[in-house]
Amino acid sequence: MYKFRTMTDERDGNGNLLADGERLTLLGRFLRKISMDELPECFSVLKGDMSIVGPRPLPVRYLERYMPEQARRHEVKPGITGWALIHGRNALTWEEKFDYDLYYVENHNSWLDMKIILLTIVKVILAKDVSRSDQETMPEFMGTKKDI
Repeated sequence: MYKFRTMTDERDGNGNLLADGERLTLLGRFLRKISMDELPECFSVLKGDMSIVGPRPLPVRYLERYMPEQARRHEVKPGITGWALIHGRNALTWEEKFDYDLYYVENHNSWLDMKIILLTIVKVILAKDVSRSDQETMPEFMGTKKDI
């Protein structure tokens, strides 16, 4: 997957990564503000590794933390935009994101894809649900705790 490098890997004195807002580059802040930080992923779509619409790709280190139903998000190609993204982006909990991803996996079709694309365009134009550039993008996914 191709990406703009919008953050540094700057660390504090203890070796911990600084907060996202402190690591964003000037260009990174601008690209995120106008929702163009994901533009290089178009190359992955052209290569066939990604789709325009699908669950957003997550770091590989999360794989071992998925519950079986969460892993179903990999039954479709990852996308530049997706059902979870248009329903709240980083305002959602991890569980909500996975629920939206699973809904997409079970219900994806051309009409749903068109709806997601149109809603994405509207959200980009209105700058709706865009994280402020100095905010944490999303906490680390540590796994899901389910009551049994």
